[in-house]
Amino acid sequence: MKTLFILAPNPSRDVDDTAQDTTGPVLTSLHKFSEQARNNEAHLRVLETTDLHVHIFPYDYYADQPVNAFGLARTASLIETARSEARNSVLYDNGDFLQGNPMGDYIAYERGMSNSLEHPMITAMNTIGFDAGTLGNHEFNYGMEFLLNTVAGANFPIVCSNAIVDKQENPLDDATLLPPYVLIDQEIIDGTGATQTLKIGLIGFLPPQIMMWDRKILEGKVVARDIIETARAYVPEMKAKGADLIIALNHSGIGPTEHTTGMENAAVPLAGIDGIDVVLTGHTHGVFPSPDFEGRDGIDAENGLIHGKPATMAGHWGSHLGVIDLLLEKDGESWRVQEASVEARPISQTNPDHSITPLVKSVTNVLDSVRDVHEETLAYVRRPVGKTSAPLHSYFALVADDPSVQIVANAQILYVQEMMQGTEHEGLPILSSAAPFKSGGLGGRLHYTDVPAGDIAIKNVADLYLYPNTIRALRINGAQLKGWLERSAGLFNQIPSGATDALLLNPIFPSYDFDVVDGVTYRIDVTQPSRFGRYGELLDPSATRIIDLCHDGIPVTDDMEFIIATNNYRAGGGGQFPGADGTTVVFEGPDTNRDILVRYIIEQGTINPTADNNWSLAPIGDTTVLFQTGPGAKKHISQLEGLTLEEAGETSDGFTLYRLHL
Repeated sequence: MKTLFILAPNPSRDVDDTAQDTTGPVLTSLHKFSEQARNNEAHLRVLETTDLHVHIFPYDYYADQPVNAFGLARTASLIETARSEARNSVLYDNGDFLQGNPMGDYIAYERGMSNSLEHPMITAMNTIGFDAGTLGNHEFNYGMEFLLNTVAGANFPIVCSNAIVDKQENPLDDATLLPPYVLIDQEIIDGTGATQTLKIGLIGFLPPQIMMWDRKILEGKVVARDIIETARAYVPEMKAKGADLIIALNHSGIGPTEHTTGMENAAVPLAGIDGIDVVLTGHTHGVFPSPDFEGRDGIDAENGLIHGKPATMAGHWGSHLGVIDLLLEKDGESWRVQEASVEARPISQTNPDHSITPLVKSVTNVLDSVRDVHEETLAYVRRPVGKTSAPLHSYFALVADDPSVQIVANAQILYVQEMMQGTEHEGLPILSSAAPFKSGGLGGRLHYTDVPAGDIAIKNVADLYLYPNTIRALRINGAQLKGWLERSAGLFNQIPSGATDALLLNPIFPSYDFDVVDGVTYRIDVTQPSRFGRYGELLDPSATRIIDLCHDGIPVTDDMEFIIATNNYRAGGGGQFPGADGTTVVFEGPDTNRDILVRYIIEQGTINPTADNNWSLAPIGDTTVLFQTGPGAKKHISQLEGLTLEEAGETSDGFTLYRLHL
């Protein structure tokens, strides 16, 4: 029997000293499959984490306070319980473990990752006893050397089949960055107590869009294959080599039913491939099984099946543990899945008053394994870099020009102006595109930037710019600029003139796709239909919401040319914005947008966060709309100019509703 690392059975108090253990003593019993298994039958439990994004401690480094809703140290308690309920279990991570919070940035930008060091994420995973993992798209954000030095410390195999360092005509002839798959002879206990061998095949996949999102890092070093093309090549080979059970570690979401080449979220067609028995999914930070996926072709959202095969998605940041139970039957010399059950277990619950109660405690030895790095991260994020003369917040960033976005735009413009000097592009107008990353949405009612006047620390800068994107400059024309803004204006629902309390914001439109472009002035007419859909698909080529678009008071024409500062994600095609498909890039900077912002604040000393109101919603006679924002907005409403607002209640999930008179 393979020996599994057993976690501390009585974990001590969590880092949040105010948190209470609401679970009491945990009594577990074997899953019914372990009880039912007979001769030549066995119960195997497959456990999944995904999109951990360096969230080990249950701690929000941006808010600088403990939290109850995430943290691998809490998930570890679920893992301990889940292992105790099954005679045989395996634990896999589904990618995006290396980037995503200030601890990740601290390691990348301050401490470093030589081949003699171990990344804290790997330390925690080794402590818990992971059996295998795969790569996600964010694993590449800090560079190839950083990634390879990190995975070298893992006490478990990490596989990825479609990140290629030498691409050949046949995928089976490719040289891959990491092993494409692994076959593991897993010793299991059958229903009689006898030890048998199950050959598990694990194959990893990531979104091919890494070539857009991290082009500078990967170009000339790695190429990416289509997920389905790759799977169709490797799965038969894995079966031919004796794999009894093939599990896809698929860092890709549950998206469209039909396969299209290069698709980002390919879990559904992947599950349809003969030979794949189990699909672990991720990337989109959802939970499966759950009602969120009801009514979609090929998906049983209640029982956790895709094309009849068990699948799970374990949320993000350690919020859930995916649990797939398989009753296996030995047929001759091979095993097959006889029955399956699937669930996603949460580490916390949200109460009617919107508070969050932990359902499990953190596991002490997981916390202890990275406690030194946690303390170093706290010192890192608390380091002052400047001052702000007024509060910086994003509570109204989706309805009016916002100071928190303005600061980012100012920093990017100054940087790109300097970079364009002495080039063929010098003299062209320089614009800046920036989005309010923290504006509620799926992040919840507290997911807003809110920096008080006074010292600005690194944690505040990270709060203003969440992602370690790198700076890009694009050369676009006036038609592309207008299309860019039309794509951004898809945030708003179409509002009939004269409407009363219509909902202004499209709830499925993410705030990171609401780009505000500084350097021009414009208004948005929400009575008009949107030109683009949620994912950038063209809905109505004649639709025009952007009006009065001017540069220096002169109307923008289609043939005018501009330089626009943005980030590598947008420049490479992220979000499908007109003018941003990778072909218009004229400058790729070595610096992250966040570092540019830090330098700007240091150079300014004290910043004055005042929005220039270069954009606004066009007035509509006798019309009111409703939008939601965080409860913290109340203390800032007196600072707003040009908006007629009044409080209009509260949503069921704790957001504050405001009525806006247009």
